[in-house]
Amino acid sequence: MSEQKKPTKHPTEIYIRSYPKVIFFWPLLIVSFILWIIQFVSANPIPILGTVWFIVFFINIFITAFDFSSTKFFVLILAIVIILLLVVFLVLPNFAISLNLGTIDLSLSWQFYLAMTLVLVFILGIVLISTRFDYYKIERNEIIHKSGIFSSAERFPVKSLRFKKEIPDVFEFFLLRAGSMTIDPGHTDEVMILPTVLNINKVEKNLDWLLSHVSVEPDEIDQ
Repeated sequence: MSEQKKPTKHPTEIYIRSYPKVIFFWPLLIVSFILWIIQFVSANPIPILGTVWFIVFFINIFITAFDFSSTKFFVLILAIVIILLLVVFLVLPNFAISLNLGTIDLSLSWQFYLAMTLVLVFILGIVLISTRFDYYKIERNEIIHKSGIFSSAERFPVKSLRFKKEIPDVFEFFLLRAGSMTIDPGHTDEVMILPTVLNINKVEKNLDWLLSHVSVEPDEIDQ
C-alpha cells in the first residue's frame, strides 16, 4: 500500500517583522550564560574564559557594525583579526615577554558573566516584545501595517503588490537567516523597507505562493 503524501499547507496570512541589529547579539548571550556557570563552579578565576568572552564580543560587534557584501574579502579580514587576537591574548603571555606592562590578565568574575547575561536577556526580551506590536500582516486582499499597542492600522490593497528580497550581510543570514525586504504596494508612493527580516527565504516562499494565488483569481465583473 503506497503512502499518501500530506498536502502542503500554505498560509492565508503572513506576518513580517523587522528587528533591530541588537538581535544578533544572541551568541554573546549564550556564551555569557555558559561562562557564568563554568566560572561559578570554579573556585578560582579562569583567564581563558575572559579571552573567549572578549573574542565573541568583538566578533558580535564587528558583524553588527558592517555589512559583509563581499564575502571572501571580509571573511579574510575577520580571520586575520581573530588570529591576531589569539596570538596577543594566548601566545604572547606564555612567552613571558617583558614590556614593563605586566602580563595580560582577562580573568573575569562570575558576577560579570551573570550581569552580562541579565542585561542581554532584558534587552533582547524588550526587542522581541516590541516586535509583537510593530509588523506587517499580508492577507489575500490587503496589507495591514500595525505599529504600537493603541495605534490604528494602515491598510493597502495587495493586488499590485511587489516585493524584493536581498541578503546584504552573509553573516546575519548565517546567524538568523536574516535579510532585507522591500515591499511596494503599487497604489501608493509609500515603499516599505524592512532591513532585518528573520528567516527571509521562508517569508519569500510564502509571499510568492500568496501573490501567485491572488493573481489567478478571476477579476471582479463590473456591474
